[in-house]
Amino acid sequence: MMPFGTDRLAQARTQQVPALPLGAPAWDWAISGATGAGITVAIVDSGIDPTHPDVGPISRSLIARRGDDGEVAVVDEPDAVDVVGHGTACAAIIRSLAPDVDLVSIRVLDGYLKGHARMFAAGLDWANENGVDVVNLSLSTSNDAWYASFHDLADQAYFAGTVLVGALNNVPRPSYPTDFATVVSVASLPDTEPGPLVYNPRGPAEFGAAGVDLRVAWLDGGHATVTGNSFAAPYVAGLVALMRSKHPWLRPFQVKTVLQALAVNATSDPI
Repeated sequence: MMPFGTDRLAQARTQQVPALPLGAPAWDWAISGATGAGITVAIVDSGIDPTHPDVGPISRSLIARRGDDGEVAVVDEPDAVDVVGHGTACAAIIRSLAPDVDLVSIRVLDGYLKGHARMFAAGLDWANENGVDVVNLSLSTSNDAWYASFHDLADQAYFAGTVLVGALNNVPRPSYPTDFATVVSVASLPDTEPGPLVYNPRGPAEFGAAGVDLRVAWLDGGHATVTGNSFAAPYVAGLVALMRSKHPWLRPFQVKTVLQALAVNATSDPI
């Protein structure tokens, strides 16, 4: 079964949408010559394995932990580890596009790729408070009780200039904070190799990238073939890192505008 949103994005690929002229070609204006240098990307996930040859060194590894008093704190993790492989896959996709970014791992998921929304919120809050430039969120919560909390966190990121890139839920159900307008929402295209970016004016995912049968980095220095919106989001996060490396003045709303201009279905011609 294809992840939710894939079919709609495949249809959007052929629908031309107006884009602001950024100079020709838009890709050159946006990212040509950029390597991600000077940009910090946090991956809120299952951890990152920095020994994987597709990932390399990371700047910091943290973990969200619940104390005896029930409060959750995000603390340094002396030995970086990925308990699933999911976060490592996301890190490698971003690194392949933006080799000079500073990667920060914020582990909020367990070995079953599960976690409490409280841990997730704490990890995102840490990224907001510590000046992270881009946050990859290949996870979400469908718990309505956390709607308001994640809405506030997404707004805080937006006004702080932090770009949140979120993967749409793989099934048609609420996906917080990805569903919020302040987040760059991403679903997968039925492509098996990274490349095209599609803008979808109808949502709920605004952008689409390859996410079907992708070969990605995984545990123990190996690789896996995977499908899911989780693996489309880091491709877009990598593009965002590149454009902010080249144009650090870009605010979150401008980042969306530039991404739209980079889409294969964008045109500067009147429609």
